[in-house]
Amino acid sequence: MFSFWLSVIIFLAVYAMIIVEKFHRTVIALVGATVVIALGLISQKDAINAIDFNTIGLLVGMMIIVGITRRSGVFGYLAVKSARLAKGKPINILIALGLITAVLSAFLDNVTTVLLIVPVTFVLTDRLDISPIPFLFTEIITSNVGGTATLIGDPPNIMIGSATHLGFMDFIANLALPVIVILIATIAVLVLIYRKDLFADEDKIQSIMELDEKEHIKDWALLKKSLIILALTVTGFFLHQALNLESATIAMLGAAFLMLVSLEEPEDVLLLVEWPTIFFFVGLFVIVGSLEANGVIEALAQKALAVSDGNLMLTGALILWMSAIASAFVDNIPFVATMIPLLQSVGQASTMPMDPLWWSLALGACLGGNGTLIGASANITVAGIAERHGTIIKFVDYLKIGFPLMLMSVAMASVYLYLFQWR
Repeated sequence: MFSFWLSVIIFLAVYAMIIVEKFHRTVIALVGATVVIALGLISQKDAINAIDFNTIGLLVGMMIIVGITRRSGVFGYLAVKSARLAKGKPINILIALGLITAVLSAFLDNVTTVLLIVPVTFVLTDRLDISPIPFLFTEIITSNVGGTATLIGDPPNIMIGSATHLGFMDFIANLALPVIVILIATIAVLVLIYRKDLFADEDKIQSIMELDEKEHIKDWALLKKSLIILALTVTGFFLHQALNLESATIAMLGAAFLMLVSLEEPEDVLLLVEWPTIFFFVGLFVIVGSLEANGVIEALAQKALAVSDGNLMLTGALILWMSAIASAFVDNIPFVATMIPLLQSVGQASTMPMDPLWWSLALGACLGGNGTLIGASANITVAGIAERHGTIIKFVDYLKIGFPLMLMSVAMASVYLYLFQWR
């Protein structure tokens, strides 16, 4: 019993420190992981086994592919091209950037996407001499919505896919429809909210039309190689179940071949990997592993079953809304890391079909990340980039927009899950 409560206390302390953000979350996660091992709450061997290397491999592989592809300048090209197609009008640019962010987030990942799109956004808003805030908020929200649609779009989905039998096509088949509907509704509401701020002088609009998107392409040869490898990798994700290959193997295969054909130095390429994020995952997996090893997860699963009384719809709704609210106020990655073994324990202790519960967790965690500025990694990333450009995104200002939109999207997800999953 002492080990049970000690593992809970350490977990809650790590969570609290992540929320406070006084220290970097990676450092906190690694300290927590080493403490649970040092105290004997989990053995070193079991700690290594607790690390989900499929999630780690998928993240590293995609970071390498996107990092090399970014050097070609293709993402700046896309942003400028979309602005010109939007005739330089702010309201059209907001819609275009929102849609591009959502689509890229679905097939890359949302953190990488905002790293690519936000700097170009500042170029456009500076030329138009308008506030970047409406565009930044739109990009945060659409990155999380778009990332919900696929296995590789958002870290929570990567973790869920790795822990279950669910593959790339399962995510698209079950989540693409609600995500498309939610995306359209979200962009429509954002346009309605910011319609009075989306005006610019004609000479400013003309300066956007004079931009040449081709100037953003820095290396045409690298562009062709990168897009071919990226297309093959995404195709591999579609087929990975038929090929009997894990998604991490597909991603690492694509990364290795792109490194080979691009002739990049390995030292330079490996600097493109967000190692703090990778080690944050490693630390979390070990901490959650200690909860499992000491029976905490099993006890929580039994409590959850007692509350829902084995009712699929009640259990699904509980998971969806609990995930959404929790993910709004804490990063959705540690929350999902805790929920996965919990749901696995529920599946072992009941006869309920589990797939609807996994979709409830995915929708709740990914959409819930839009609730506050600290709800998802993409949100924090955008705020950091904005600050470097002299624009401060205040927690309360974002909360006024993000939280109501999060509630709307989760309500829409509830309707979808009720109609197609919970019955």
